[in-house]
Amino acid sequence: MTADSMPPTVLSRARTYLRANGLAVGVEIVVNFAGPYLIFTLAKPALGEVNALIASSAPPIAWSIIEFARRRRVDAISILVLAGIALSLLAFVGGGGVRFLQLREKLVTGLIGLIFLGSAAIGRPLIYQLARASSLRRSPSAAAELEALSGNIYFRRTMTTMTLVWGFGLVIECAVASALVFTLSVAQFLLVGPIVGYTAVGLLVLWSVWFVRRARRLGAARRAAAEAAAKTP
Repeated sequence: MTADSMPPTVLSRARTYLRANGLAVGVEIVVNFAGPYLIFTLAKPALGEVNALIASSAPPIAWSIIEFARRRRVDAISILVLAGIALSLLAFVGGGGVRFLQLREKLVTGLIGLIFLGSAAIGRPLIYQLARASSLRRSPSAAAELEALSGNIYFRRTMTTMTLVWGFGLVIECAVASALVFTLSVAQFLLVGPIVGYTAVGLLVLWSVWFVRRARRLGAARRAAAEAAAKTP
């Protein structure tokens, strides 16, 4: 194997991704890390911890609203995003100490995780709805192809498994973040909390990519075995 034919390394893939999405990554860092931390630090002396924490939530919530407005589509993904925005805003209603304010905001993740688990329990896995919404954005033919698979028992099992893993993953992330709320200072949690969240989602995405590829390989093997069996006299 020559150097030119070797697969790209993780580092080269990361560089390629950053070149293509560097601006978006920079905005995410400012909106979810630097912005909230700086606002809380600067506003705390004048507003106190509770009001400073509420003010620090403005950048991520505003960015979520802007992103939702830019897409201008109402589908399963948009509804989930909008629900997260609404729940985040509701988390700041009702007063209470700064710790419980942080805790209520993190419970949004846990609630979304429970929605995933509930959808799997009633036989309508949310991962399928999100995948269908994503396919509709690409092309009607991709959505039709996905819907054609909905009657396949293996496909339904894959969608249900993925929904359960995402549901439990988000609930666990909520539990870890909730424990950190009472362990770290408010300023420390503003930096560490998003890292925990991004790490959890990143791991779930990586697992999903691996699991989908595995399911496709198994599906191809089953089809090949069925074709071979049909040709056997």
